[in-house]
Amino acid sequence: MSLLVVGSVAFDSVETPFGKAEEAIGGSAMFFSTSASYFTDVQLVAVIGEDFPQEEVDFLCSRQIDCEGLHRVAGKTFRWEGKYGFDLNEAITLDTQLNVFGDFHPELPESYRDAEIVFLANIDPSLQLEVLEQVKNPRLVVADTMNFWIDGPRRDELERVLSKVDMLVINEGEARKLGGEANVVKAARAIQARGPKHLVIKRGEYGALLFSGEEIFFAPAYPLESVFDPTGAGDTFAGGLLGYLSSCETIGTKELRQATVVGCVMASFCVEDFSLNALRDLNTKAIEERFALFEQLVGFGPLEPLDA
Repeated sequence: MSLLVVGSVAFDSVETPFGKAEEAIGGSAMFFSTSASYFTDVQLVAVIGEDFPQEEVDFLCSRQIDCEGLHRVAGKTFRWEGKYGFDLNEAITLDTQLNVFGDFHPELPESYRDAEIVFLANIDPSLQLEVLEQVKNPRLVVADTMNFWIDGPRRDELERVLSKVDMLVINEGEARKLGGEANVVKAARAIQARGPKHLVIKRGEYGALLFSGEEIFFAPAYPLESVFDPTGAGDTFAGGLLGYLSSCETIGTKELRQATVVGCVMASFCVEDFSLNALRDLNTKAIEERFALFEQLVGFGPLEPLDA
């Protein structure tokens, strides 16, 4: 199934307790498409400035990512600067420069409008709605969002997005805020009632929860000895999740559960280095081996009969 992503391409300046990177390649569309490209072909829609390196565009093309929708315009590329403490689940934003991203209005090439799976990355809900007006008959529409849109003046547009998507992928704090419930299960049910049949709640170093209809599935995060930078891990997770689903003939309970684990697998690679560094040279064997380690991590036999 064809997979479309609409999101950001950026330069990230990041500092963690374990190092720092200045103007590293980042953005939701970059992390998502790189991750998803290990499972399927990807169509990318985003905007970059004159300062964005051509070799990075060439890298995307080398991963069989269709860049017809990646528009280069006059001006500077979107920039984000952030810092993490030892709690790597939460970033402190130090500076945001929208630059050309501030005037971004996604224009889908005609060949993208038949995409079967659509991922609306964390962008202005009004832009997400613009994308939905351009796609024809997607089989699965998935969105991401954040507290800025949940709390801000675009809340009405966000509610419209929720009513039109099949799946929402957000972190735990965002789920509680959006659902208006402290209990994450109650929050999930409140969100599902507003549109998305499926909800994936990213829990950082604690894994992910999948709510699909009435069913709940939990996938752990892989315990790593070296974690350098969580920037982009959520979009990498989404790329693995939807990239895998795009490679499946059907999308049922089994596929959704496997895809959630694949998302955790890809995110576990992402955090092992800054920027896209850990994702650039992956291979199928490494991904399959880590998936097998996930199976060992949660596998257990049936409970032996208990003595009364």
